[in-house]
Amino acid sequence: MDIDTIRKEIDRLDNELLRIFNRRAALALDIGEIKKGLDLPIYDPTREKKIFERMKASNPGPLDDGAIVRLFERVIDESRRLERIRTKGE
Repeated sequence: MDIDTIRKEIDRLDNELLRIFNRRAALALDIGEIKKGLDLPIYDPTREKKIFERMKASNPGPLDDGAIVRLFERVIDESRRLERIRTKGE
């Protein structure tokens, strides 16, 4: 493949990631609403640890497990931030 073909594939994947990140965030907001109704905390370290372990176990590379954890930490941090904004605004 040439560089333009590879870049087009990266662009296509970036668009897919964008859609997936936003869908995941919307689902996290749904969970935040349920947690609010049940008076549960937004932060659930046990759940996050399970996510990280599951992602590391499923990781085929070339990203190492530390990179995978860092990426998912950011995704989860942003979901928590959205949940906090939503619960404060209502």
